[in-house]
Amino acid sequence: MTAAASQDFVGELAQRHLDAAYSLGRWLLGNEHDAADAVHDAFLRATKSADTYAGGNARAWWLAIVRNCCLARLDTRSRDRRNVSIDDTTGGSDRAEQLLPHSEAGDVEDRIDHAQRQALIVHHLNNLPIEFREALILREIEELSYREIAEVLQTPIGTVMSRLARGRALLQKALAGTAAGKVTHGP
Repeated sequence: MTAAASQDFVGELAQRHLDAAYSLGRWLLGNEHDAADAVHDAFLRATKSADTYAGGNARAWWLAIVRNCCLARLDTRSRDRRNVSIDDTTGGSDRAEQLLPHSEAGDVEDRIDHAQRQALIVHHLNNLPIEFREALILREIEELSYREIAEVLQTPIGTVMSRLARGRALLQKALAGTAAGKVTHGP
């Protein structure tokens, strides 16, 4: 593939799946600025390595590159804890409103309750270990098939299924613990 052809291929691919890449980045990294930087890094990396693309699912190939860029940023973060983003200290309700379905409830109390549940889900999802969080994001939010998730994560389908099951169980347990906490600590 010529340099111009590979740049066109990657540009079209990135544009077609930009929302999915950005959403994955936000979920893995926790804020919009790092997600945008990771997607940009992924675009540069994909452009450089487009000649290694062997065919198959282009979306999975692109999201795997985005994921790897996000993981590299997370690794850098863990080595250098002195740089804390202001975005990391703000509430997660904005992200919940952007990423989770909106309620059509007409009642103010229902909408407040719905927003609180969304924020709670986002909070517990963000606290899951990365391997479970990324599997759940790719399946439930990005709606990738098990096979596509396996390609993105570069793991067997059985591992994907296991991570999804364990991730869902951990999320349910965390949500149930929160609900139980509200009942026992309530007025």
